[in-house]
This record gives sequence, structure tokens and C-alpha cells, in this order.
Amino acid sequence: MSECILRPMRPTDLPAVLEIQAQCYRGMLLESGAALASRLTLSPATCWAAARAGQNETLAAYLFTHMWPQDSLPPLDGILEPHWEQRDESGRTPAEPAAALTWFVHDMAVAPAGQGKGLAQGLYVAARAAALDAGLRSSRLIAVQSAAPWWRRLGYEKIASANDAFDAKLSAYGADAVLMGRALQPA
Repeated sequence: MSECILRPMRPTDLPAVLEIQAQCYRGMLLESGAALASRLTLSPATCWAAARAGQNETLAAYLFTHMWPQDSLPPLDGILEPHWEQRDESGRTPAEPAAALTWFVHDMAVAPAGQGKGLAQGLYVAARAAALDAGLRSSRLIAVQSAAPWWRRLGYEKIASANDAFDAKLSAYGADAVLMGRALQPA
């Protein structure tokens, strides 16, 4: 495999993302292009791709992350909108305090041809920097397909489900899904 470059994800990457997703996940974890596009739209600065250097820049890996309210979990394969935004009397949307939001690491996959090359770590570091720049100081994720040990190496720990709504959303990710979190601090 040729060398890969890490870059912010583009909407034109979504067909390749769906191909990688199909190579890496079981059927129940496959998400629609529309659901993934909504995550990219919600937070383009924190969604990243690893592309093989060259003229066609074939994707080797991807990472979708976004800000999300700490008191809820985003649905699997759901269209996301910044529902935490509220409009004031003038119709403007005031900025959400970053303390009320968490950096949600939604989906990372590395194509079989790209595995073992440090792409996952590189994508995570790039997206984490963007999350810190946005003022986010905590992170959550749902580890699937036995990935919890990998996330533990990055400082994530299993956290207890907060309520029945968390449990219902967590169960959609499969019986082995683990809710994890960590604090984020600038390096």
C-alpha cells in the first residue's frame, strides 16, 4: 500500500466510506449514507479520512466524530441534527456552552489493506485536536466488535449507563457494545 495522507473528510468520500464500512462491520452496525452524511455535516472539522497518496486518493480509513449533549447518546443509523440549539427571540442560535457537550467518537474503520499502519491512531489524534480547538473537554464513544481494549489504550474507561434511554440506544449497537468515556485535555 502506498503512503496515506490524513485529511478532513469530504462529502465525495462517502461512497468509499460505505465500502470500507461494509468490509469492517457486521450487518446490524452498517449505517446508511444519509446517516453518515449527517454526522459529516454536523461536524466537518472532526471527521477525517486517510487516503492513499496519488491521483485518485483511494480511502484506506475514516473517522466520524461530532459534538453531542453529554446527557444523551446519538442513535445508530439516525440522521443527526444539532437539536441542542435553541433560538432566542431574534431567531439567532446562541452558541452551546462547550461544557454541556461532549466529543462523541461515532465510527472509525480501517480497510483491511490499511490495517497495521497506524491510521486509526493518526485519525484519532487529528480529530481530537479539532475537538479541543472547539472547546470540548470530554469524550464518549460506544465500543463495538471487541474494540474496548483498543480504546482503553487511548485513555477511555467503561462508564455506567445514565438511564433507560441510554440503555435502549446502547442495545442497538449489539450485545457487546460498551459505553466509554474520558476527559480531554490539551497536550
